[in-house]
Amino acid sequence: MANKSLSSQLYEKLVNEEDARACETIGTEACKEAPGNFIKMLLSLFLSKLGDALINPKITLPWVMQTIGAPAYLLGWLVPIRESGSLLPQLAIASVIRRMPVRKWVWVVGSILQAMAVLGIALVAWRLEGSLAGWLVIGLLVIFSLARGLNSVASKDVLGKTIPKSQRGSLNGWSASGAGLITLAMGAALALGLSDNSDVGMYVLGFVGAAILWGLAAIVYAGVEEQAGEVDGGRNGLLQAFKRLSLMQTDVRFRHFVLTRSLLLCSALSAPFIVVMAQQNIGASIGIMALFLMASGAASLFSGPFWGRFADTSSRRVMISSGLMAALVGLLVVACESLAQPWLASLWLLPGLYFVLSVAHQGVRLGRKTYVVNMAEGNQRTDYVSISNTIIGVVLLLVGGVGSLTPIIGLSGVILILSVMGVAGSWMAVRLPEVE
Repeated sequence: MANKSLSSQLYEKLVNEEDARACETIGTEACKEAPGNFIKMLLSLFLSKLGDALINPKITLPWVMQTIGAPAYLLGWLVPIRESGSLLPQLAIASVIRRMPVRKWVWVVGSILQAMAVLGIALVAWRLEGSLAGWLVIGLLVIFSLARGLNSVASKDVLGKTIPKSQRGSLNGWSASGAGLITLAMGAALALGLSDNSDVGMYVLGFVGAAILWGLAAIVYAGVEEQAGEVDGGRNGLLQAFKRLSLMQTDVRFRHFVLTRSLLLCSALSAPFIVVMAQQNIGASIGIMALFLMASGAASLFSGPFWGRFADTSSRRVMISSGLMAALVGLLVVACESLAQPWLASLWLLPGLYFVLSVAHQGVRLGRKTYVVNMAEGNQRTDYVSISNTIIGVVLLLVGGVGSLTPIIGLSGVILILSVMGVAGSWMAVRLPEVE
């Protein structure tokens, strides 16, 4: 009873919910379990995000690949596989999930598979070298990314069944804030020179730690009290899943949301180009990299709760404002590159703008996640999440190719294109209906 009381007190402090109608969207039984479920899901999301920070595909994985002597051409596949691999198969995943009345176990299985894949990468890094090691890491990363797809579809569905609509953004916001604190601490450790050791054993320990975190997350999430929901069977679920792509043609609001989300990818795709610009103008030392890691962590830490509360009021307005913020950062970078080139060599400008971009990216992520969950009910939510994520996986691969234009138009030209996308995405979000 004491534990339940503690959960309830923490829940009330984090959510600050006073609206008696808050539970109308999930039912009386689910409402009774909402405080405990909120805390369990918050803890499990925090643990998984911390695991993500330990195997960052933009920092840790490239270092590991270089340390074990993997071919350089494999490095370019790390981020696309990590991001798109979890999105592309979600139609197939959703076709299976639709037949399950209780879906939390899909998240648990996904978390366990991620833990096993990370342990496999640790073993490869510890025992192997060269091309074989590199290709094995790529293969294990594919498994890891596919397992993330299980978590992505299931988490939004369970969230919609167990947490009141007005509190879902806060849950994502607080988990992002906690992960940001850890990322900030990691950046500070790098800045202080605590991670200069290049011994592969250090990375192995980090990967083992990440696997343990995903295992703990699975245990915590298994305790979520989820009521049985509606199911939708069928002999050929995958065929039916692909037929559901027709929603892009028949559901105007959903199509509008997917187009908006596609354009707002600018907040994620701009970041690597700003980092590369910093390397070219400031330097490529580990201390400079640490500044960007700290900026990213601080942005998540301080902006997560704000965007979460804002999203519970209007996730549509969150997408509008954060999309414009991301676009403005890109335009400022382009302006500095064209009109004040020496400024780019300062230690504060690009890391500072990267901080603002990271704040904007948190808003885009929380806004679109909250919007798609609140836009639908029951199995329609599963359809919306899986279809939009599958389409975005394709868009990521296509739009991600804009980087190939760098030799022609330069870094600033690529950033300009992505900024224009952000402005267009915000304009599209203005025309979306409110769902809160």
